[in-house]
Amino acid sequence: MKLTAQEEYGLRCILCLARAESNEAESSPDSTAPSFESDDSTPTTSLTINDIAEIEGISTQYAGKLIRLLGKSGLVQSVRGCKGGYRLSRPPQKINVSEVLAALGTKIYDKKVCERFSGDRNNCVHTSDCSVRTLWSGIQMIVDHLLTQTTLAELILPEKDMSRWLETYLQKAEHLPNIQLENFTTQPRFENSLSLNNQE
Repeated sequence: MKLTAQEEYGLRCILCLARAESNEAESSPDSTAPSFESDDSTPTTSLTINDIAEIEGISTQYAGKLIRLLGKSGLVQSVRGCKGGYRLSRPPQKINVSEVLAALGTKIYDKKVCERFSGDRNNCVHTSDCSVRTLWSGIQMIVDHLLTQTTLAELILPEKDMSRWLETYLQKAEHLPNIQLENFTTQPRFENSLSLNNQE
């Protein structure tokens, strides 16, 4: 798996907003301040594009582009006024990494892969029987499952804590999806069927 610069920096930008929300909740002396762990209300802390660019060491133009992409997917929202900027549209624990990356890029595998790598033919010569296709689609399913289970709340933890969380996740067999890849056959428009049965 190879992340693009857009996916890497976009994820870092939205994590800026998640950290700002978490820090605000932890530092507020008001007992009614949003609870990072349990509150389901919309976050109230906002950062400007300039803030985000400065924190992540990127240009304001690039930060603005990434935030707009995240906004189009409903993951961040703008705040008007003199203290305006951008904030998460949901608490960090309600936004998973899979939906963030989906807003910023593409998957490792998609159903049109056979069309893109057909060589000098109209159709790939392995369309009717391809173990490579099964491998890529299986990897995609496993990656999707992990990213769906990982929220922004986990990613703003210290690295040691995140490592422990990941170790725990991998050690629990029940967390891994029961993947069933049906036999691939030639179908119109390469609409091959994949199913993922999560028994959680």
